Amino acid sequence: MDLVSALEEPLKKLLGPATAKVMAENLGLHTVGDLLHHYPRRYEERGQLTHLADLPMDEHVTVVAMVADARLHTFASSKAPRGKGQRLEVTITDGSGRLQLVFFGNGVHKPHKDLLPGTRAMFAGKVSVFNRRLQLAHPAYQLLTGDDTEAGESVENWAGALIPLYPATAKLESWKLAKAIQTVLPAAQEALDPLPPALREGRSLVSLPEALLKIHRPHTKSDIAEARARLKWDEAFVLQVALARRRHADTQLPAVPRVPSPDGLLTAFDDRLPFTLTDGQRKVSREIFDDLATSHPMHRLLQGEVGSGKAQPLDSLVLTPAGFRPMGAIRRGDEVIVPAGETAVVDGVYPQGERDVWRLVLCDGSTVECDDEHLWIVGTGRAWHRGEEPEVMTTREIRADLREADGSPKWHLPTATPVDLGGDAPLPSDPHQLGLRLRETASPGASVPEELSVPEEFKNTSVKNRLALLQGLLDTGDGRDTSFRSASATLADDVAWLVRSLGGTARVTPQHAAFDVSVTLPGTFPPPRRSIRAVEHVGRKPVQCISVAHPSHAYVTDHFTVTHNTMVALRAMLAVVDAGGQAAMLAPTEVLAQQHHRSVVEMMGDLAEGGMLGGSERATKVVVLTGSMGAAARRQALLDLVTGEAGIVIGTHALIEDKVRFHDLGLVVVDEQHRFGVEQRDALRSKGTQPPHLLVMTATPIPRTVAMTVFGDLETSVLDQLPAGRSPIATHVVPAADKPHFLTRAWERVREEVAKGHQAYVVCPRIGDEEDDKKAGKKTAEDADKRPPLAVLDVADQLSKGPLQGLRVEALHGRMHPDDKDAVMRRFAAGETHVLVATTVIEVGVNVPNATAMVIMDADRFGVSQLHQLRGRVGRGSAPGLCLLVTDMPEASAARQRLNAVASTLDGFELSRIDLEQRREGDVLGQAQSGARSSLRVLEVIEDEEVIAEAREEATAVVARDPELTGYPALRTALDALLDKEREQYLEKG
Repeated sequence: MDLVSALEEPLKKLLGPATAKVMAENLGLHTVGDLLHHYPRRYEERGQLTHLADLPMDEHVTVVAMVADARLHTFASSKAPRGKGQRLEVTITDGSGRLQLVFFGNGVHKPHKDLLPGTRAMFAGKVSVFNRRLQLAHPAYQLLTGDDTEAGESVENWAGALIPLYPATAKLESWKLAKAIQTVLPAAQEALDPLPPALREGRSLVSLPEALLKIHRPHTKSDIAEARARLKWDEAFVLQVALARRRHADTQLPAVPRVPSPDGLLTAFDDRLPFTLTDGQRKVSREIFDDLATSHPMHRLLQGEVGSGKAQPLDSLVLTPAGFRPMGAIRRGDEVIVPAGETAVVDGVYPQGERDVWRLVLCDGSTVECDDEHLWIVGTGRAWHRGEEPEVMTTREIRADLREADGSPKWHLPTATPVDLGGDAPLPSDPHQLGLRLRETASPGASVPEELSVPEEFKNTSVKNRLALLQGLLDTGDGRDTSFRSASATLADDVAWLVRSLGGTARVTPQHAAFDVSVTLPGTFPPPRRSIRAVEHVGRKPVQCISVAHPSHAYVTDHFTVTHNTMVALRAMLAVVDAGGQAAMLAPTEVLAQQHHRSVVEMMGDLAEGGMLGGSERATKVVVLTGSMGAAARRQALLDLVTGEAGIVIGTHALIEDKVRFHDLGLVVVDEQHRFGVEQRDALRSKGTQPPHLLVMTATPIPRTVAMTVFGDLETSVLDQLPAGRSPIATHVVPAADKPHFLTRAWERVREEVAKGHQAYVVCPRIGDEEDDKKAGKKTAEDADKRPPLAVLDVADQLSKGPLQGLRVEALHGRMHPDDKDAVMRRFAAGETHVLVATTVIEVGVNVPNATAMVIMDADRFGVSQLHQLRGRVGRGSAPGLCLLVTDMPEASAARQRLNAVASTLDGFELSRIDLEQRREGDVLGQAQSGARSSLRVLEVIEDEEVIAEAREEATAVVARDPELTGYPALRTALDALLDKEREQYLEKG
């Protein structure tokens, strides 16, 4: 037998066909090498008992414990009507907790004899709940008394003090696996070592044969530590070599460089956007555009939020040709005044929910409110004197650097260019005469009505008329450097407004029973400017962001501000279309695909109307492609793609189908990567005539080590600015089985939110239609005692007839017709529906700022990251969010601990760590993100960050020297073992 075949020997030859079949079917173990790499999950020390409180529900476990009590009960049953039915209840303890074992019928006799109080044994079975208590029904067990020959041999085989406990199944207990491994252990001496000798020696790692012996038969704890340290390196290094080879292969592939034309679609799009991006967006965009310009495919992961808006409160004022209007009243297509005095169209309106608002206090006493990310055109006093261009700064930046070294205000706002307002309507009287009358009426000492003010038609008029009115009010020849005194606060504010509308400055100062307005108008030297004296926190307010179709992208709101709202990924797609290619965005759900399509079309305006009447000459066509589209619409979309008429397509898995053909696919954007595996990415990328560029986006926080493993073939860009103005989200676990009145209170909270004018989501794990019922009918006997997951259709019906009766409740799920789904979402977004009962179809991308509450039913059936994603649908708008996690699981269960962790923090990075610790890493190279078959057995990407980082460096160096690994035959063998043929093809495809 040669060296390789010793570990490739089929298990059935050594263990017999029956045992080998169970191992293959239940644990995926086929060869001697597979079994040797099936490592113990943990070790028990003789005399040290396990923690029974940590047992996971519905999992097969092995515990070492002592029998505390054993009672045999006799009862009558249908099978034993004369009272001869028997049930043995055994209580075992670990010194800190207890667990009940139960045996029935004829199966009670042997355990009744074996399991006497004081007996120590290993027990294996599936954890379930009966009468609200954890139990093992009919567990297998192995006595650890050493009294009988079999147990004595077992103890000897387990190397004395340390008992390895293996990941096992109902059909194959841990101690049977231990015996099987004992049989094949001699073959470990022939294991080929994949680590280069220099690497192994430089880190003082034991050889692979020694590591395998020590992991399975340790004599001391240091044996286990040495073995695990070595085996972690094997997994990290071999995996990183696979990823390094993929990265290297990618650099060898040809790709079409995509450089946008200087005056094309991207430029036209940027011209419509506010003129500045955040620093993070600028940096990431540069990285992407640099990659797109190269002749090999970009492979980049974009992590974090991909867009943000700059906003003002709905009650702030925006200057329009008809005068000032509230921000909340501004609509797309309205006209506003820009700083240069010109008129421009609002081409985008973006409600941003409720945010923290700040107030800028100016030197003349006037104030303006906005959010922390709002952009301002400002300059320093020195810059104005030197004639330098003003800067654009956020409120946050201004308040962090508010004063000069001498304590004087640092930032000044430029003056507005006076503009005619309100059209050419004739005024009812001469404005100068009105000014004189108002001045006389408002003089201190007279009986002045508090509401005395300048009529609106005299404010919304030409510059000439407003100046005449002001001259009358000031009663001077030219109205320069003077003041106005009024007994009416309203009239004083109006005079100040008139001055500012004419490009001057005005300060209102209360003086005894009057108000003084000090005035400086343009024409003086130096020109009047208003300095920013202070920035004060106001509190939370509803806000809105607008974009202005003008090169300045600014608008006047008694000063100048700019807003912006863009997506890094959309600009990347436009750059590729500009360069003659097509871009495809792959979204995980139809709801998200439709939403992306709507927002992209809205952002692009006539630039998305390629080939259509009224479309811009630089426009392209943006199409959507999903699995449930009508045949005619689908045919047209496919035709637009193959002819190149459509530059951008947004779709679901339907994009991967064989029928989909592109004219020239240049960029693939994958949204929410955690839903897609490597194979699906590659299936779409294979549709290009040459490999297209790839941009993967995720809003899910990813720890650095996970990015180096799960996404190790991608370069990473991070947008670490969190969404501005997100409301806090309170999360609570609702233990419905333990405390049913908590669930009653949950529905009361939903009603309270609706009474405040808000809306709520209720999320269920199942749909509940005929297809679901068919699946439910296929339940195994093992699952017969488990309640099926709660279903959307059932819960929606029960809520509308019960605790939420009288509210408008609608259902949403993935098997609805897309038009119906769209209609439901539109009604919910419009506030017509109070409560939306849905599956996880609402998990990502759905944005309804008015939704403040979410109740997740059977929350224990969702993963940590999924719960975090779902929770992110609330707290996006007008009030703090509330998320209630409903579960029937007992307090001691691992599922409850997981839910408690989600409730305890909103930190996505912390939750991603918890998630990985709970479910392990899954198959990091394939599409099974959390399946049983994991290529990582001892390596933990959270805990072993240092090992992974060092392994990545070593692997990159090895592959750079020898891409085909011809000088590393043992490493090549290990790589072949890691990758089956199908996945090797995907790696090579790149």
